[in-house]
Amino acid sequence: MMKALRAVFAATTALCAASAANATDLEVTHWWTSGGEAAAVAEFAKAFNATGNNWVDGAIAGSGGTARPIIISRITGGDPMGATQFNHGRQAEELVEAGLMLDLTDIAEEGKWRDIVRPTSLLDSCTVDGRIYCVPVNIHSQQWLWLNNSVFENAGVAVPTNWDEFTAASGKLQESGIVPLAMGQQPWQTTLAFQVILTALAGPEAYTKIFGDQDAELAAGPETAKVFEAAAAAREMAKGSNVQNWNDATTMVITGKAGGQIMGDWAQGEFQVADQVAGEDYTCLPGLGVNEVIMTGGDAFYFPKVDDPETTKAQLELAKVMMSPETQVAFNLKKGSLPVRGDVDLAAANDCMRKGLDILAKGNIIQSPDQLMSADSLTQVNDLFVEFFNNPDMSAEDAQALFVSIVGNAD
Repeated sequence: MMKALRAVFAATTALCAASAANATDLEVTHWWTSGGEAAAVAEFAKAFNATGNNWVDGAIAGSGGTARPIIISRITGGDPMGATQFNHGRQAEELVEAGLMLDLTDIAEEGKWRDIVRPTSLLDSCTVDGRIYCVPVNIHSQQWLWLNNSVFENAGVAVPTNWDEFTAASGKLQESGIVPLAMGQQPWQTTLAFQVILTALAGPEAYTKIFGDQDAELAAGPETAKVFEAAAAAREMAKGSNVQNWNDATTMVITGKAGGQIMGDWAQGEFQVADQVAGEDYTCLPGLGVNEVIMTGGDAFYFPKVDDPETTKAQLELAKVMMSPETQVAFNLKKGSLPVRGDVDLAAANDCMRKGLDILAKGNIIQSPDQLMSADSLTQVNDLFVEFFNNPDMSAEDAQALFVSIVGNAD
C-alpha cells in the first residue's frame, strides 16, 4: 500500500513539475496603473494564469503618451514583449505594416470574432489588408461628465443634468471653495475635454467631419467658435485643479474638492474602488447631457512576433482568453468600460454602465480620434490644447485659428 502511495505521489510530483516546466512567462506591457485600472488588469492576469501560463506584468506609469514610445522602441529595437496595449485605431499600423506583429486571423475566425464583436468597426481597427492583428478588449467612451452629488447639494444647487446647468452652478461652487471642474495636466486630457465639448455642443456629425474628413471650413465656422468659447469657460472653471494625472483629478471629485470632471468611463473604476454608488453618490452625464453618444474607442492588445514557438503559443492563448465571455465581463465591470462582445451577460452592470449600454444599443456611436486622424496630427492637436488650457492669454479666436490650420493639413 505504501509503495502504491509513493508511486502515486511520485507521478503527481512529476506531472506538476512537467506542468510548471511547460508554463510560459509572457510579459504584458500596458499603462494601467490607477487603482481601478490595476483591479481590472488583475482579471486578465488571473484568467491567463489559469491556463497554466504566467502573466508577467509590465505596467508603465504615466499614460499612453508616455508608454507608447517606450513600447514602440522596444519592438523596433529587437526587444519585444509578449503582448502590449494600444488604443483602437492606427497607433500600431506602421508596426503591422513592417511585419512585426503576430497575425491573429486564424483564431479570430475560429472564435467567430466577426460575429460577436460589436460594433464591427472595432475589429476593423485591428484589420490590415484583410488580416486581423489585435484583440479589442473593451469600448471606452470619453464622452462623460462625472459629478459628485453631495458637492452640489451642499452648495445649495441641484445636481446638473447637462452642461449649461453645470456651468451655471460653477459660481456657487467657487463661493463654497470648490473647484468646479477638475482637470489634470497630461496632454491628452485637455484634448479630450475639447473633443467632448465639441461633440456635445456642435454635435456628433460636426466632430466626425472635423476629425475624420478634415473639414477645415467647418472648423473655422461659427458653431466651432461657440465650442472654443465653451472650452475657454472650462479653462476658467478648471484653473484651481493643480494636479497632473487624470485619476488625481477624479479623486478631487470623489473627495468633494471638485464638482465634476470631463473624463472617459474609465473614471468609473476609481469611483468603484472608493465604494461610491452610481446614481446615488455620483452622477454620470454621457455627452455632457446634451448629445448622448458612445465613442467606440478603447483598448486593444497586439502580440509582437517572436522566434520562440512556446511564446507564440502563449500569445495565442492570451488572445483567446481576452476575448472569452467570462473574462470580458470580469474585466469590464472593474474597468468601467463596455465589453466588445455583444453576447455577454451584464446583469451586474451599474447605473452608468446601463446608460452606456442603452446608447450603444441605439447605435448612437462615433469613432475615436485615433480611428479618424493620424498620430502625428493628433500630437499637434494635443500640443495646441495643452497650451490653450495652460495659457489664459491665448484667446478662443487664436486657438481656433491654429486648430483650423492643423485640421486643414491633417492626414
